[in-house]
Amino acid sequence: MTSTRIKVARASIVLSVVVLAIKYAAYVVSGSEALLSDAIETILNVVAAVGTLWAMSVAALPADDNHPYGHGKAEYLSAVIEGVLVVLTAIGILVIAIHDWRHPEPVNAPFSGVALNALAGLVNLAWGRTLITVGRKQSSQALQAAGEHVVSDVWATIALVIGVSLIPLLKWDRLDAVLSALVALNVMRAGFSMMKHSLSGLMDEAPSPEQMDAVKAVISESATGALEAHDLRIRKVGALSFVEFHLVVPSTLTVHDAHEICDQIEAAIRSELGRASIHIHVEPEDKAKHSGALVLT
Repeated sequence: MTSTRIKVARASIVLSVVVLAIKYAAYVVSGSEALLSDAIETILNVVAAVGTLWAMSVAALPADDNHPYGHGKAEYLSAVIEGVLVVLTAIGILVIAIHDWRHPEPVNAPFSGVALNALAGLVNLAWGRTLITVGRKQSSQALQAAGEHVVSDVWATIALVIGVSLIPLLKWDRLDAVLSALVALNVMRAGFSMMKHSLSGLMDEAPSPEQMDAVKAVISESATGALEAHDLRIRKVGALSFVEFHLVVPSTLTVHDAHEICDQIEAAIRSELGRASIHIHVEPEDKAKHSGALVLT
């Protein structure tokens, strides 16, 4: 059965092509280089949508001998690559803007192009929000990155709709080049933001202090019979959290009883984090550090 992630990724390709067609039509009827720059950036959306589908397919593969921790980081890799492509596209748009500033040309029938571009913006807004919502529910970095990218396009579209509408009123053809440059800067900002967030996932960045405190509280409340938990480390790959820490127990505790305590803790952590791979290193009481999560008795 095809997963929700795969279905959404496939739909994203179709909608990206539709939006590209609408934006290119907006350029054709208006002759606006600003609208052309917006259409060029949308080509990247199509490429990125294909990349997202690839990432979803790879990430869905089960763990194997070569990848015992699964393939979830394919999503982060896809998001980083998408960010790089976004930045490169922004540079290309900026080159076009500089050329148009030096050699301005009149914009023809701008309002027809504006109407079509506004329509494309509405489609992007609805789909971008959908991608972000589904990405958060599915803990999919690739879908969230794709959604943020699409929504960033909407802000560019709003600026273009307002700006291109003013060109025939202001009689200043260079405004077209200025708008193209603004679109390029917005696209570049989105690209660097995507890379930063995705690289954090690839580098196993620790979760927020709030989440760490929440897990410590769960351990403290569920580890009845233990003395202390320390050296807690958490990393996340997609929807799967990897948790490891040391648990100090009384030296007189049997292996069976220590195992029972670990089972209690694991169940509590999974209720807090969802899917989780948990490794607990049990230690005797002389290994206590008197720091970390002190067990509530």
